[in-house]
Amino acid sequence: MSEAVTRAATVTTSPGLLASLDPLLREWLPRQRWFAGKGRPVTGFSLVAATELLPVGSRFGLLHLMVRAHQPAAQGSPAHPGDCYQLLIGVREVLPPRLAPALIGHVERGPLAGRTVYEALYDARCAELLLEAIRTRARIGALRFERDAHQEIREELVPRVATAEQSNSSIIYGDTFILKLLRRIVPGINPDLELPLALAREHCPRVPAPTGWLLADLADGVPAERSGFAAGASEGRADFASGADPAEGPYVLGVLQPFVQGACDGWELALRELAKGEDFAAEARALGRATAEVHTALARALPTLTLGHPQIRPLVDGMTERLEATAQAVPALQPYAPALRSAFDALGDLAAEGRTWTAQRIHGDLHLGQCLRSASGAWSLIDFEGEPSKPLTERRLPQPVARDIAGMLRSFDYAAHSVPSTEPSAAPRAADWADACRAAYCTGYGEVAGVDPRTEPVLLRAYETDKAVYEVLYEARHRPDWLPVPMAAVRRLAADASS
Repeated sequence: MSEAVTRAATVTTSPGLLASLDPLLREWLPRQRWFAGKGRPVTGFSLVAATELLPVGSRFGLLHLMVRAHQPAAQGSPAHPGDCYQLLIGVREVLPPRLAPALIGHVERGPLAGRTVYEALYDARCAELLLEAIRTRARIGALRFERDAHQEIREELVPRVATAEQSNSSIIYGDTFILKLLRRIVPGINPDLELPLALAREHCPRVPAPTGWLLADLADGVPAERSGFAAGASEGRADFASGADPAEGPYVLGVLQPFVQGACDGWELALRELAKGEDFAAEARALGRATAEVHTALARALPTLTLGHPQIRPLVDGMTERLEATAQAVPALQPYAPALRSAFDALGDLAAEGRTWTAQRIHGDLHLGQCLRSASGAWSLIDFEGEPSKPLTERRLPQPVARDIAGMLRSFDYAAHSVPSTEPSAAPRAADWADACRAAYCTGYGEVAGVDPRTEPVLLRAYETDKAVYEVLYEARHRPDWLPVPMAAVRRLAADASS
């Protein structure tokens, strides 16, 4: 083992590594868009895994860290061990001006004392290394870079960091691939990889088939052999602190997929058309057809089950509890709570009478921003991670497709109310635009699925009401200026219940 490798291995195993980074990460991490614990102070960190991708003793070092951030529990919430985040930390003596926006800070003590650390995704060398590792199926310590052998990955694709990500980070390579790196990570089978792989087996064209993926197998801490995928890479080594549980299975860290060239996401497209006063019903109908194709393929690829009264009752109770808690937190909701509750009661009553519904794997967080329309006009669905705030086991549960559909219907409503206007007639026109999109989407869905979602009004209303209640709480806490948008839906849903 060379002196450089020995020195680098000492850095990753040194208990002083995380301690030296701690004050810098406490300042930097909460400012990131993908940090989930905003509003609560970070009280400390624990190291889950540290893997050296390039020796930190060289001119450019690169560390892959899995770090658990400890924070006090939110009021009324049970104690939590802390979220685990994936970090790629670059290490340099001096940071070049082009990387100034990526600065994390200057380390004053410990094994990296005197060095500068930064968000390495903005460094082209880091991005190129990740793609080359996937291309060559490298194994570095517990990090496993895998790929679909049937898809070609060309070398020398120029990387750039995507600017539109919120809960994760993405790198675009040329106009060929996009690598989504999950930031808040949990062990187990992540639907963001699981479902696109299942859809690829079904040859569903509405979801780009994964080209490669990155895993961390904490059950195997044995150092891998020298990878050889990047000049200067040291012997792969991963070291695990007490925060790791090998019995929990691998972590999915990232997914590489084909980049949809010239695509526009559905949210931006809808706002653009709405601002011009253009009709969006034809696009909404096409999007409904695409959603139904994905749901149909998922039902073929993965098990389905039947939901009867024993399964629907806990679902209804959960919706009711969320409504009651939100009404306590947001007083503006209280006058509408009885009418909204009737939507959940009606679903429970139907189940008690013996009505059943089919549940299957779904997208789990479907809205206009999770859809892409290519330059040719074809729609694709992306980001199958589900709601990151929910446990992984819950995100992987079969559910009625009405949950996805309700999410999209609410998204049309949000879009309609997001284009500012000073004209008195703007609000009615926006409501009409949303109604036309909602109807067209359901029509398109029914054309493929064979059943229009509106033929299940009780189920759809319950899910849409539950989604609106969630939106009320979210906006009241995070974006009070947006609260009128879900409150308009609450008034509409409450009025429908009374009619």
